[in-house]
Amino acid sequence: MNLILFGPPAAGKGTQAKRLVEERGFIQLSTGDMLRAARASGSDLGQRVAKIMDEGGLVSDEIVIALIDEQLELNRGAPGFIFDGFPRTVGQAEALDGLLKSRDEEVNRVIRLVVDDPQLLARVTKRFEEQGRKDDNPETFSKRLEKYYEDTAPLVPIYADRGILTEVDGMASIEAVAAQIDAALKETA
Repeated sequence: MNLILFGPPAAGKGTQAKRLVEERGFIQLSTGDMLRAARASGSDLGQRVAKIMDEGGLVSDEIVIALIDEQLELNRGAPGFIFDGFPRTVGQAEALDGLLKSRDEEVNRVIRLVVDDPQLLARVTKRFEEQGRKDDNPETFSKRLEKYYEDTAPLVPIYADRGILTEVDGMASIEAVAAQIDAALKETA
């Protein structure tokens, strides 16, 4: 099963992905983690990634797709994959579709964590004050939220038209969100 978790920053995607990894044996494909691992590996691809990151550039979609392809191959036979942080744009979604099609696969389910932006900002502000996480700075978070709505939200109707989108109340408790996700995955299986 190929699953995409959608939602703005701090919506709880990471918490739910971790649970699916632990409970179902899914493989979480986090673009950030993959880029850091590639860099540390010293492989040819990793050296390309390191050079781009060291220069402050953005790693191309082509490289990210190559990293995803590599992970799909390394984890062949896994019960499922969770795409976390990818796709973020229509172009990335098309690239992912192309990659999966080349492997006779497809995106099976997209779970969108629907949140209340003011409550989410309050949650992040509190976490910033308590934990001091730099990416939770309210100003930075607001920019990340804007970027999400600008770039990623346009993917929602695409997946809805395919009939694979499930919207989940991301403001509910962790357990309630998990139950809604499990119900959607049961429908998919």
